[in-house]
Amino acid sequence: MTTTRPLAGLHVVECASFVAGPTGGLTLAQLGADVIRVDPIGGGSDHLRWPVAPGGESYYWASLNKGKRSVTVDMRSREGQELVLALATASGTGRGVLIDNVVGRPWLAHERLAARRPDLIHVRVQGHPDGRPAVDYTVNAEAGVPSITGGEDHAGPVNHVLPAWDLIAGLSVATGVLAALQQRARTGEGAFVELALSDVALAGVANLGWLSEAADRGGERPRHGNHVYGSFGVDFACRGGSRVMVVALTEGQWRALQSATGTVEVFQALEKALRADLRDETERYRLRETIAAILRPWFAARDLDEVGKELDAARVLWGRYRGMADLVADHRAGAHRVLADLTLPRGGSAVTARSPLRFDGDHGPAGECAELGRDTEAVLAEVLGLTAAEIGGLHDRRVIGPPADPNTERKAR
Repeated sequence: MTTTRPLAGLHVVECASFVAGPTGGLTLAQLGADVIRVDPIGGGSDHLRWPVAPGGESYYWASLNKGKRSVTVDMRSREGQELVLALATASGTGRGVLIDNVVGRPWLAHERLAARRPDLIHVRVQGHPDGRPAVDYTVNAEAGVPSITGGEDHAGPVNHVLPAWDLIAGLSVATGVLAALQQRARTGEGAFVELALSDVALAGVANLGWLSEAADRGGERPRHGNHVYGSFGVDFACRGGSRVMVVALTEGQWRALQSATGTVEVFQALEKALRADLRDETERYRLRETIAAILRPWFAARDLDEVGKELDAARVLWGRYRGMADLVADHRAGAHRVLADLTLPRGGSAVTARSPLRFDGDHGPAGECAELGRDTEAVLAEVLGLTAAEIGGLHDRRVIGPPADPNTERKAR
């Protein structure tokens, strides 16, 4: 088992809120990097974002920022700004890495940072490339995804709850940091890497071929509800009300589905009658409703356990529709090694995750829960070499904040 994580010795300063930037920092922290998160005193706009624990702590903030050290600074003051600049450009071979989503603040401009440390690696998350703000839900709307999501009879856009572009952007942030580190090791040069959330979304839909398809069609792809586009896959109801998702992308998966459901001869007859070759996934997609109608009685006649055993025996590609409460129950029973419990500062707990990457079979630790401002003094002393008297003076002038008081109740925003 690996005891030292791959990025041990790397030091990153993160000055970012919401999902994309913090996900990038979390990815690096769980791989062993020392990530110092800088927040304004009292917390940023995402510090108490929902979902929240009964005590008012944000499950969201706690989980996205675990494994990081927390520093709070008055970034409106010149002294506070100077502290952030000093942390971001601190000397050392493993230092000089900054992740931020700060736009329009001249004091944190890359040119100013690079003047202090020319080999600085600076990754900045933006909404749009021109600096306009955006969040996942706005760029998803502009990328056209809601217009092809939902049932055939639905007229309006259908939003989703998963901030997919934010999460992909966060992983792209980590990739940008690692690529720039490789460049710095090779050339000694720093890098200013800009990543616009809107570009992440556009790249995603373009690389999937969706924009090319729209160009060929001269319009939007039709909606097909729960059907998998371009192949065969749809949900089925089992006896008792449980539902499963069944997919047959390949010829082998299609054979397995027929074998499990005893419908080989039925589909042979259908192919003959319609002059179709259902080994071709395009044909399976064209005849998806007919195929689903033939298969539905088989699922409806069996409960979930029976369906699962028979599909597994035939090696069918399938999954059960589950609620998140089911996943929590599984975790409590010891399933899902990637999941972990996180102790919150006020004594509650959260269900969180380790890195999905396994090095030599090891996910590594999830990371300890960050507490707002807890590490301010230690970081300033360690990284900047400030004395206790100097740190005390910063406290007195309210340039830095004390650790969050766990007894202070704050309303969730």
